[in-house]
Amino acid sequence: MKRIGIKLILGLVLAGSFLNANAADKKVVLVAGTPSHGPGDHEFNAGCLLLKKCLDKVSGIQAVVYTNGWPKDPNAFDGADAIFLFMDGGGGHPAVKEDHLQKIGALMKKGVGLGCAHYAVEVPKEKGGPEFLDWIGGYYETAFSTNPHWEGDIKELPKHPITRGVKPFNVRDEWYFNMRFRPEMKGVTPILIAKPSDETRQGKSASPRGPYPHIVAAGGRDEILMWAVERPDGGRGFGFTGGHFHKNWGNDDFRKTVLNAILWSAKAEVPANGVRSSVTPEELDQNLDPKGRRK
Repeated sequence: MKRIGIKLILGLVLAGSFLNANAADKKVVLVAGTPSHGPGDHEFNAGCLLLKKCLDKVSGIQAVVYTNGWPKDPNAFDGADAIFLFMDGGGGHPAVKEDHLQKIGALMKKGVGLGCAHYAVEVPKEKGGPEFLDWIGGYYETAFSTNPHWEGDIKELPKHPITRGVKPFNVRDEWYFNMRFRPEMKGVTPILIAKPSDETRQGKSASPRGPYPHIVAAGGRDEILMWAVERPDGGRGFGFTGGHFHKNWGNDDFRKTVLNAILWSAKAEVPANGVRSSVTPEELDQNLDPKGRRK
């Protein structure tokens, strides 16, 4: 009887330890938008599932993905420490539909983190703009910001948990810039900075097509391609303007920057050398939306 009692107690202790470990996990909810653009572009579902695969290897992180649009489960964000949005934006941004802004706002007041990538940083100035300024520090404003395809040459990186283990990199993407930030950049920390060429500023690949006089007039200026904020409510937010081309997730430093940011937004400790992950060409090709083949 004594042996049975000891075994029972040890079993309960171990079970309790396991439950406590799970309870201490940081929950990250990644929301992927519906299929958009051509093959290999705006691969929201494949991108989020790839990031989840990387996050699943990080101790203490519970990553959950909702694919093909806004979660239909009303309890999708329960217990979330951070939310990551990778989806189409603008007037059709799922975050500005129905009562979603109010629901996200309630989560933000609780200190939940929020990260937005690529098109998901674009919201209407009147509906979503004020909220995104508060939640992530900035957003893409139509006719003010611009979205050409160009090589973002990241030559230097600031000292920040998001940049741990990240080396300078050069990636061609649809890097948005001239974002609408908080007045005087209050509380906004630039993470990725690059200098568009004068040709890039002409906006020949932008939509709508350039040139925009105010973009051209700012020639020679560095532009912020990723930023982070720590909010007064205790939450954290970030915006990342890359992510148009799915193949770029195969770049270790490009990918690590976003993985680090997701951990940071959830208030999880970012490893000293950043989130370690590897992605094979075969993994990049998994879960792509059925859009046919790229020409």
